[in-house]
Amino acid sequence: MPIAVGTTAAKQYIGEYDFARDGGAVGTIVLSGIAGGPIPSGSIIAYGVVEVLTAVASATGTVALTVESAADILAATGQAGLTLGLKTIIPVATGATMIKTTAERAPAMVIATAALTAGKFRLRLVYL
Repeated sequence: MPIAVGTTAAKQYIGEYDFARDGGAVGTIVLSGIAGGPIPSGSIIAYGVVEVLTAVASATGTVALTVESAADILAATGQAGLTLGLKTIIPVATGATMIKTTAERAPAMVIATAALTAGKFRLRLVYL
């Protein structure tokens, strides 16, 4: 359901990563879209949150989330930063942190340094 923001209806994107389904090899994994995706060209991502449902596990791996450019949603974060609960992401509804897409985009996770061995989270973004 759209959220009213002034005279513009905001939309929500929900994507999910699940180690049991997606694996955890080093590289890029496009999140499985649950709702509102992909994000259309010209959209402005205002804010959002990562909801960690199963803690991310890895020996030394890091996770970054991206839509338009490298780590623009979540900078590379080690497993200690991806425990259960809600996690802050970069867009926080200020002009300096919002992201404008230049093409239709499906958010993705970039795993670096070492493979993941567990984890499940949902990325929720609000965009105009």
